[in-house]
Amino acid sequence: MRARLTLLVAATTVLVLLAFLVPLAVLVRQVAQDRALGRADDVVQSIVPLAATGDVGALRLTVEAQTVPVTVFLPDGTVLGTPAAPTPAVLLAAAEHGSLTVTTTAGQELVVPVVGATGATVVIRTLVTDAELTRGVTRAWATLAGLGVTLVLLGLFVADRLARTIIRPITELSAVSHRLAGAELTARADPAGPPELREVAGALNHLAGRIQDLLAAERERVADLSHRLRTPLTALRLEAESLRDPDESARVAAAADQLARAVTAVIQQTRRADSPTAATAAAAAAAGCDATAVVAARVAFWAVLAEDTGRALHQELPSGPAPVAVAADDLAAALDALLGNVFAHTPDGTALSVRLAAHPGGGASLTVADEGPGFPAAFPTARGTSGGDSTGLGLDIARQIATTFETSPPGAGGASIHLTLPGTPPT
Repeated sequence: MRARLTLLVAATTVLVLLAFLVPLAVLVRQVAQDRALGRADDVVQSIVPLAATGDVGALRLTVEAQTVPVTVFLPDGTVLGTPAAPTPAVLLAAAEHGSLTVTTTAGQELVVPVVGATGATVVIRTLVTDAELTRGVTRAWATLAGLGVTLVLLGLFVADRLARTIIRPITELSAVSHRLAGAELTARADPAGPPELREVAGALNHLAGRIQDLLAAERERVADLSHRLRTPLTALRLEAESLRDPDESARVAAAADQLARAVTAVIQQTRRADSPTAATAAAAAAAGCDATAVVAARVAFWAVLAEDTGRALHQELPSGPAPVAVAADDLAAALDALLGNVFAHTPDGTALSVRLAAHPGGGASLTVADEGPGFPAAFPTARGTSGGDSTGLGLDIARQIATTFETSPPGAGGASIHLTLPGTPPT
């Protein structure tokens, strides 16, 4: 925008200067020509009275004393002053007794016939050369050109200062908007510049404050809701302890403990006053776990439900650890979401499989597949959108931990979801 404003002022200044300087340059040249021709005409007119008297001696002295080259052609063929041959203009003036101004290759030729006392015609001729006609024009044009360039540069300087005054508040508004987009909700714009920009800055500050208030209220609501879950979780843990089967009691208690940890993590996250810093984000990205151990534990948990519903559960796991750059809780939550979708959206007795393959360079691939009807043709992909009377968050939870997320085509027999888990960064 700054360059465009400067260019606009430059173009306007140049057009104004052209409209002013071009006619002025033409006028300067015309004035110089008129001045040279007027000076020559004055010299000729000063000789005319002597030519009319016929006093050749006085006429000779007067002609030779002139600074302008003047030639006088007498009736007897004598030439006084600057030597020159009779030109067609001289002959025509002598024949028709009329003054002439003729343009030649050498310049402007002035010819004035004078009828002497004896009735014979004396012709006075002077030549104004092109150099005389344009004397001072080049210097005047150079002065005008210098003046034009100076005015253009001055206009550009003023336009640049003005553009900077206008652009600076816009640049600050852009910087503040980028900071807000980067979750720095404390960023505020300094109202400056024209009234319109000050109004925009005020609106942006109001928007930032409103977003901050809404996020704070949302964190409080989520934290309150999560905190309310502690009471039923406590009751669930007590119910698990009252079970007669020790294995069943341990399994339910472990599930309750995991759910409690998840609730606690939600509360801690929503209570965080500000957004994660770069160091916190880097630490979260570097968090990792053994995917083999996590997947094996979650498959063992879901195996009991699979057995109760008559489902054949097949698992393929690496023989050793498979380190991935995903937190254990996040990987467990993603796998639980995928397996929960299988149990929720396929009939009892549908077989399913979980495959985990470690990558040689780090990371792993996780595939959850079933032999059910597959994904519907209108398969929802947006977060919070569901076609099966659910929250629509399961697939998005799994998508967030993976570098690539692929699903089988809608309408195909059976459904499968393939996740590529990132590897832990080298230390």
